[in-house]
Amino acid sequence: MDELMDYSDVVENYDPVLGLEVHVELSTKTKMFDAAPNEFGGEPNEYTTPVSLGLPGALPVLNKAAVEYGIRLGLALNCKIAESCHFARKNYFYPDLSKNFQTSQSDEPIAYDGYLDVELSDGEIFRVPIERAHLEEDAGKNTHIGGEGRLQGADYSLVDYNRAGVPLVEIVTKPIEGAGARAPEVAAAYVRTIRDIVRAIGVSEARMERGNVRADVNVSLRKSPDSPYGTRTETKNVNSFRAIERATEYEMRRQAAVLDAGGTVVQETRHWQEADSTTSSGRPKSDADDYRYFPEPDLVPVVAPREWVEEIRASLPELPAAKRRRLKGEWGVSDMEMRDIVNADALDLIAETVDAGASPAGARKWWMGELARYAKDANLELADVPVTPAHIAELDKLIQDGKLTDKLARQVLDGVLAGEGSPAAVVEARGLEVVSDDSALQAAVDDALAADPSVLESIRNGKVQAAGAIVGAVMKATRGQADAARVRELVMERAAQ
Repeated sequence: MDELMDYSDVVENYDPVLGLEVHVELSTKTKMFDAAPNEFGGEPNEYTTPVSLGLPGALPVLNKAAVEYGIRLGLALNCKIAESCHFARKNYFYPDLSKNFQTSQSDEPIAYDGYLDVELSDGEIFRVPIERAHLEEDAGKNTHIGGEGRLQGADYSLVDYNRAGVPLVEIVTKPIEGAGARAPEVAAAYVRTIRDIVRAIGVSEARMERGNVRADVNVSLRKSPDSPYGTRTETKNVNSFRAIERATEYEMRRQAAVLDAGGTVVQETRHWQEADSTTSSGRPKSDADDYRYFPEPDLVPVVAPREWVEEIRASLPELPAAKRRRLKGEWGVSDMEMRDIVNADALDLIAETVDAGASPAGARKWWMGELARYAKDANLELADVPVTPAHIAELDKLIQDGKLTDKLARQVLDGVLAGEGSPAAVVEARGLEVVSDDSALQAAVDDALAADPSVLESIRNGKVQAAGAIVGAVMKATRGQADAARVRELVMERAAQ
């Protein structure tokens, strides 16, 4: 078990420097260099061709859509776009790379020298400098049998090449300095912001549970901002915001304990262990020279004419930061309320619900209230809750039309979540619509007054709160489906007679 320093002592005695490498799988129809389908899942090795498998004599053909997606993402990250760039072979042996090299970009990335402004939980804006965003292909997937699913202790490993050749953009930051105690939060917020951007511009589904977006987290410590950089470690393939934050904090605490004991931090890759929120040693980390990059001889340089780049720039949709500012004004919410919405990952869901006809207040109430609690209890992402924005818009309309009370609406929502159909279908099947017919309500009021005739006299003597007893009795008799406001009006009308 690693020795760890208390986090407060870490940030008091050391200055963290981060580096993040975010891999974004692009949602093109086919792979980066061949016509194999770019699909998730499938039987092992189903979506492969000789190029995917790296068979001798198989030649790559570049996917133009992947290049366009790379440019779109580079522009959204405030990067410069190279007029000409080329691919290179990154040489290293691992079973998920059947040709023993990865086709990537080295000294000539398609996008470079950008930045991303990241909003933290309290509204502070932190600028992350971006060195490059380059195109490359993904590797296959190793499954280790035995040894609790890890390479260490496994009896054998299986390789699925369905993912091999899937188009990727790797976004590499410059050293991130000045984050201090907020370094873990900055790391997670940065990746979240990238996730939101790639969804908004339509280049990736960005489903982290599928590995569409994953991050390598580089951490080093130095004594002060004036000191040279420390030795870094790289925690590989972290694929949730919470894990990114925890992995960053863990490495800061672990490295600080090593340095405080007079030891030396080893430059290495490390693996994130979700079960106990720790990192474990992987392999010594290679420098770029160790990969023996050289130009890919089977691919010509990529040329991006300025006219094409500007066409792509003009086609970019509203980016998330601008969208937040616009919706904040349209919905009339405070800065804090908007931050809560963003932190709950509810912005797009609420926006889609409003677009479907709900009031902003109604949409926000349900997604941030009942549905957020349901997601937490079920250990789900909010977007994976089995209800759609259209359902919530329909539920809100039933309330606005007076056909449901909030209490009845919660029962209806329970039915929708249980798979009983749309809100209207649940209302009909369960008989949950508000009773607003005056004749039915009058009969219920008369029955309640007959059972407690003293209420009318109390109201006539100025004790109007006595009407609450009749309202409660009517609500009970109608299983909560009576229009309570109308019931009170009818009681007061009886008292006035």
